[in-house]
Amino acid sequence: MKSGTIIAPSVLASDFSRLGDEVEAVSEAGADWIHLDVMDGHFVPNITFGAPIIKAIRNRTDKVFDCHLMIEPVDPYLSAFADAGCDIITVHAEATKHLDRSLQAIRDLGKRAGVALNPHTPVDVIEHVLDRLDLVCLMSVNPGFGGQKFIPEVIEKTRRVKALVNERPIDIEIDGGVDPDTAPGVLAAGANVLVAGSAVFKGEGVDGYRANIDAIRNAGK
Repeated sequence: MKSGTIIAPSVLASDFSRLGDEVEAVSEAGADWIHLDVMDGHFVPNITFGAPIIKAIRNRTDKVFDCHLMIEPVDPYLSAFADAGCDIITVHAEATKHLDRSLQAIRDLGKRAGVALNPHTPVDVIEHVLDRLDLVCLMSVNPGFGGQKFIPEVIEKTRRVKALVNERPIDIEIDGGVDPDTAPGVLAAGANVLVAGSAVFKGEGVDGYRANIDAIRNAGK
């Protein structure tokens, strides 16, 4: 768990035809992590990319690969994403019948384990797996598409997760609609990792991405 605000640009909003270059550019621009949204067209109504693409871009940066699996089933694919070079593997609580087992499997692969909660999912579903967790990802939009509007009720949900986590070294990540206007509220509520797609990649090149990352990071100060 890193101190200070962690900015994790989501490559979902990048130019897929230049994905490796985009990863390099946003890394140079000051990204702390690279957020990888894996969608299957089943659990969510969109399809993005899989483990082979992640493996192909792994050598373009040494930044943490924060892999968000929006797929169902999830357990059969965990080893593939670990082998592809993901450092954090996050599964949706709604996509697995055996969350404790899934989290143990991720840790057994030598990776950090995360759980994502959709906007409607209550926080108490993670109460009995906290000691298996390295990260809680709170969806502040309904998953499946980038560029959606932030759901403000997630601020109170963040406070509840922070109270549940207490002093455990668990990162609290917000994913969806994060920009300089929405960042301060979730940071004040206890989040420390911000996933931003459109708000980062709306810029152009390293300088544009850097300005956008800095704006989000400084919004919470």
